[in-house]
Amino acid sequence: MTFNSVPLSWYLMLSAILFVLGIAGFLYRRNVITVFMSIELMLNAVNLSFVTFSYQLKQVDGHIFSFFVMVVAAAEAAVGLAIILTVFKNRQSLRIDDVSSMKY
Repeated sequence: MTFNSVPLSWYLMLSAILFVLGIAGFLYRRNVITVFMSIELMLNAVNLSFVTFSYQLKQVDGHIFSFFVMVVAAAEAAVGLAIILTVFKNRQSLRIDDVSSMKY
């Protein structure tokens, strides 16, 4: 019994779809948490592309880049959530339109 592997183009299409969904969420949503999740979705789409190309070329470079992207995403999550909590504490709102000014 032979198993056919999934074509690499499917992984790249999935990565492109995830990235487009992340862009759509970033552009059209008005909630800071949703925008934050959309950015994370775009980073994960890029990670999928890195790993896919790394597998295709039989090199570890894509895995290393993916690891660094995950480290940056973890740091961004820590700092971003701290900022979101501070904004919510001060403004009682997470709508982007309500927190866009930096007067106070």
